Amino acid sequence: MPLLDRLLRILLLAATMAFAPATSHSQSADEAFSRLNADSFSDTARAVEILIATAHPQAAPIIEALAQSRLLAGGGSVAIRTPAGGFIDARTGQALPAEPPGLSPVRLNNNLRRVVQAALGGLGLLNPDPQLRARAAEAVFKSRDVSLLPVVESAIAKETDGRARAALRQAQAAILVAKADAPPFDRLAAMDVLRERGDQEALATLRSLPGDASPALKEAQSRAITEIEGKLALWRAGQNLWYGLSLGSVLLLAAIGLAITFGVMGVINMAHGEMVMLGAYTTFIVQEIIRSSFPGLLEWSLAIALPAAFLVAGLVGIAIERGVIRFLYGRPLETLLATWGISLILQQAVRTAFGPTNREVGAPAFMSGAFELGGLAITWNRLWIIVFAALVFGALLAILRLTPIGLQMRAVTQNRRMASAMGIRTGRVDALTFGLGSGVAGLAGVALSQIDNVSPNLGQSYIIDSFMVVVFGGVGNLWGTLVGAMTLGIANKLLEPYAGAVLGKIALLVLIILFIQKRPRGLFALKGRAVEA
Repeated sequence: MPLLDRLLRILLLAATMAFAPATSHSQSADEAFSRLNADSFSDTARAVEILIATAHPQAAPIIEALAQSRLLAGGGSVAIRTPAGGFIDARTGQALPAEPPGLSPVRLNNNLRRVVQAALGGLGLLNPDPQLRARAAEAVFKSRDVSLLPVVESAIAKETDGRARAALRQAQAAILVAKADAPPFDRLAAMDVLRERGDQEALATLRSLPGDASPALKEAQSRAITEIEGKLALWRAGQNLWYGLSLGSVLLLAAIGLAITFGVMGVINMAHGEMVMLGAYTTFIVQEIIRSSFPGLLEWSLAIALPAAFLVAGLVGIAIERGVIRFLYGRPLETLLATWGISLILQQAVRTAFGPTNREVGAPAFMSGAFELGGLAITWNRLWIIVFAALVFGALLAILRLTPIGLQMRAVTQNRRMASAMGIRTGRVDALTFGLGSGVAGLAGVALSQIDNVSPNLGQSYIIDSFMVVVFGGVGNLWGTLVGAMTLGIANKLLEPYAGAVLGKIALLVLIILFIQKRPRGLFALKGRAVEA
């Protein structure tokens, strides 16, 4: 029997299997298991046909095991080796205490593999689970296998689930477009189905139309391709906008702490990136402790790491301010060089303690994976980072507006000498401000550990961009930092497809330089006698 005829026969039998009445086929089933013991490729193919035709309850596990070389036969027995290493009786599905003697794997050749794959495809399209049927239909859509058309059409006639039915119709359309001898009316209707689907796979399927197609088909193909390309261009723009928002949220987390210290103290802190790095390594240490001692809390490791990272980075920041920076106020060049040296010391200390290689930080289940929103692919970790950045921004606004330390920080920012004359301990405010900015950088490190490599050089990747955001938005202004981060993030991602990543950053830098020439204090300049002096 030719291979194509055998495939079609298997597929048609599969199409009727799920809807056939439950009757006894013990004699035919016995024949199938007897043929599996015959150690013949043709007998094995015939056994697959019989198992499907008789709607044997073990048909799917047997065929899956055959495809994965886990089906064993010999001495009249047929068994399935489970992935865990156990054995079950292929006839009944019951577990066996041990491997029956005299069994050997049922052999496959290329032709038999095609038969088995066709049978699995037919079984998948008729699975009782509508989600699995939809997945099987999507696989058929991508394969565009003409031999699967009878099964697809039979499944469509019986399908009741809307999503699975739509997937089956799309699979049918993909096959009809590729089928040269299909009726022209059916192929035109198939193009309409693909046009409504409107994704990259539909576009590729339409472009596979044979070159000898009729003028009417080519005209319909051209219209559908033009419409799909327009939709995809809009979705790509939306995807780039999403990437820009995601990048903007990362820049906001990295820069918002710098905006506080730079705005209040006027200190160019080149070690700010290392505060981010300390937050990421704190997350790693917390996860290692939980993994080894409290594995049940692993899903909560990030929540536990947040206060720990804030405290570690904040205390290190206070130590830097009290130990070095407070002796260098009014000397910006020395402060810059001192903080740069501190950043090198912190990098080498972490490199000595943890090694130069990247460290793995696991993601909790709720931050893993992605979902589709129309034509947008949105990853959960990026979405949660955007939410986290908004919460941190709101918390800092509340601290600055609603707490005594926030009032003192704003007073020192606007006029340090007047604030000191009013009894505000500016040295204490400086230390707390530096600790708060460093602690927020530690929180940024927790978030960045989910999307970037945790290494001693982590902070260096964001320090320049953070300064750009702060200067562009307005020194010391949180709303300016927000607008600056989102503007630079979105502009960067919109420029990348046209100019590339490197040229896009260069173009942004040039634009920021030109902007600062016109507005030296940024988008939202702070007001006050000392600031305006």
